Amino acid sequence: MSEAGRSLLEASRATVLPTYARADVTIVRGEGCRVWDDEGSSYLDFVGGIAVVGLGHLHPAVTAAAHAQLDRLWHASNLYWTEPMLRLAGLLSERMGGAQAFFCNSGAEANEAALKVARKATGRTRIVALEGGFHGRTLGALSATGQPGKWEGFGPLVPGVSFARPNDVESLEAAVAPASELATILLEPVLGEGGVLPLEAEFVRSAAEIAREVGALLTVDEVQAGLGRTGTFFAYEQLGIEPDLVTLAKGLGNGLPIGALLAREGVAEAIGPGDHGSTFGGNPVASAAACAVVEAIDDALLENVAARGKQLATGLSELGAVREVRGRGLLLAGVLDGDAGAVVEACRERGLLVVTAGPDVLRLLPPLVVSEAEVEEALAVLREVLS
Repeated sequence: MSEAGRSLLEASRATVLPTYARADVTIVRGEGCRVWDDEGSSYLDFVGGIAVVGLGHLHPAVTAAAHAQLDRLWHASNLYWTEPMLRLAGLLSERMGGAQAFFCNSGAEANEAALKVARKATGRTRIVALEGGFHGRTLGALSATGQPGKWEGFGPLVPGVSFARPNDVESLEAAVAPASELATILLEPVLGEGGVLPLEAEFVRSAAEIAREVGALLTVDEVQAGLGRTGTFFAYEQLGIEPDLVTLAKGLGNGLPIGALLAREGVAEAIGPGDHGSTFGGNPVASAAACAVVEAIDDALLENVAARGKQLATGLSELGAVREVRGRGLLLAGVLDGDAGAVVEACRERGLLVVTAGPDVLRLLPPLVVSEAEVEEALAVLREVLS
């Protein structure tokens, strides 16, 4: 890029609302597990768009599907059916063993839809979520996000939300009361923004049992943990449950904006025309890309997730500055002795992109196609930075 072009882009930064603390890097190209900035520097990408680019940048099948759809139809509105949206709904329903899909543009939208469906289906209003959980920044999703720091300046929040401590059944039972008003228990199989904290199978099964006993729904937010990231298509498959509602986004479009709510039989029937909507939900291009993503998440890819996740977790555990390794599959974190933000900067200077999940939590979210050599390359940088 010319100096004039770079200067123009830098001047334009002042026109963007500062909702993110962005690094001083402008990414212009990506391929596989690497990205390049406007100065030609390359980076090994262990952020993956924050668990979005699951199949790597410019994945051939996803790219081809999006390009082919661009040449046919960009948008038709949800007043009509489109082939890519119908195909995607079928693929996701098959993966879940039967479900109906609502499509939107993001995880926050998917979670908003889930909260509305839970209230409509049960005729109740209360929601129980988890301390440290994260479900989005729109008002309903924010109200169910168990991170008070994110609430500041935006109250009053949606009433009727209580929080339980993760992996604490007694706390969950206390939060549920009064059970007669409970619409849903909402949880992430692995708390992503909340420090990459996996939920224990016993706790999640207890949540499912409590919901069933009191006539409430179990909603599982798989926005970050789903779509193969933890080693199975849905993370909940490892926990021995069958949730009523599941939300997806992030990796579903491999970078194109798309989210989904999946509702099982017996719940989906509560929703009819006019109850909810999303102008761009099920967009043909995003849906075509998502179909290619779902089809690419096969046994071979999941085996790679398991192998590379084990390799990465083992390597992290051998670093003296890492006190604890948490997560599942390729949704991993190292709890550090010091400031994770400083480690992120030092890694970036050495060509490795990583991200935090708390002041002392270093989060690693490489594409699911990451190779053994690329994991070792990332570990070599971390050894240097943390030595």
